[in-house]
Amino acid sequence: MAGRVPPVAVFAIVALAPALLLIWGAANGGWAIWAGFLWMAVAAPLADTIIARGFGDAEDGARFPGANALLVVLAIIHLDLLVGALRGFANDWLSGPERVALFLGAGMWFGQVSNSFAHELIHRGSRGLFRLGAAVYVTLLFGHHVSAHRLVHHVHVATDGDPNSARQGEGFWRFFPRAWFGSFKAGLAAERKRAASSGRMNPYAFWNGGAALCTVLVWVIFGPRATLDYLLLCLYAQMQLMLSDYVQHYGLRRARNDGRPEPVGPRHSWDAPHPFSSLAMVNAPRHSDHHAHPGREYPALRLGADSRPMLPWSLPVMGAIAMVPPLWRRVMDRRVTRMMAD
Repeated sequence: MAGRVPPVAVFAIVALAPALLLIWGAANGGWAIWAGFLWMAVAAPLADTIIARGFGDAEDGARFPGANALLVVLAIIHLDLLVGALRGFANDWLSGPERVALFLGAGMWFGQVSNSFAHELIHRGSRGLFRLGAAVYVTLLFGHHVSAHRLVHHVHVATDGDPNSARQGEGFWRFFPRAWFGSFKAGLAAERKRAASSGRMNPYAFWNGGAALCTVLVWVIFGPRATLDYLLLCLYAQMQLMLSDYVQHYGLRRARNDGRPEPVGPRHSWDAPHPFSSLAMVNAPRHSDHHAHPGREYPALRLGADSRPMLPWSLPVMGAIAMVPPLWRRVMDRRVTRMMAD
C-alpha cells in the first residue's frame, strides 16, 4: 500500500490513552475505569469496523525517531497499570462492577497492547530492549514465550512443528492448552540445546524464577485476594496472546519440497489492515511482513500489494469470533480452503 504512515506520536496516543484512563480509574474509581474499559471493548473494535481501510506502507529507508522510545514508555505504563490494578483489587474503594470493568479493561490492554510492544522489544538488537520485553512477559507469567516465539514459532511457523500454528478445523479452546504446553516444551528443548552448546544458563531459570518471584511479591505486598486476581489477570492476558497466534496463522501451511517446508512467505500469516488496532498494537496485525523481516521496526511493517491472506475484520474482533468455534469455522474455513488452493 502507498500513502502516509502515521508518526510515532499517533501510535503513542492510541496505545497509551486507555491505559492512562485505567490507571486513573484504578486509583479513583468512577468514570475513568468505564472509559478505559469501553475504549478497549467497544470503541476500538467499532472504529476499526467502520474505518476498515489501512494506512499506507513506509517508503524504503524511512526512519522513525522515537519508535523504540515509545516501546520503553509503554513498558513503564504496563508496570504502572499492573501495580495500580492490583492496588485497586486489594482495597475496597472500587465497587463490584468497577472491579470487573478494571479487570477486563486492564486484561485486554495487557493481552493486546503489552503483548504487542513486548513482542517488538524481544526482536530488537539491543540487549537492554530485549531484556525489557522479556521482563514484561515475565510479569504476565509468560516468560517462556520469549524463547518459544523466537526459537520455535519463527522457525517452524505454518507447519506441524510449531505448536502455535493452529490447524484447520481446530477450535480455539482445544488449541489453547495444546499450544501453551506445547510451546513451553518446545522452547525448553530449544534452549537446552543452545545452553549445551554455549555453556550459558538456560533462560527458563529466569522465566520460571521470575514468575515465582512476581507471584510472591504480589502476595506479600497486596495480599491473597489480589494474588488470585493477578493469576487470573495473567491467564486472561495469555489467552489473548494465544488468540492472536491462533487467528494470525489459522489453517495456513507451508508446502513441502523434498520433505522440507518451503520458505516462509506472505501466504503463511493472516494480516489485518484495520487502522485503530494497528496503531494500538504497534502494527502487530501486519504479521506476514514481520515474519519476513523480524527485525523491521513496527512503523515500517508493510501490508504490500501482493495477494496475501487478509482477515475480514480487525484482529480483536476476530479474536472474539474465535472464542465461538462454530462461528469461527463458518467465517474462516472457506477462506482457508480458498487460500490453500490458490
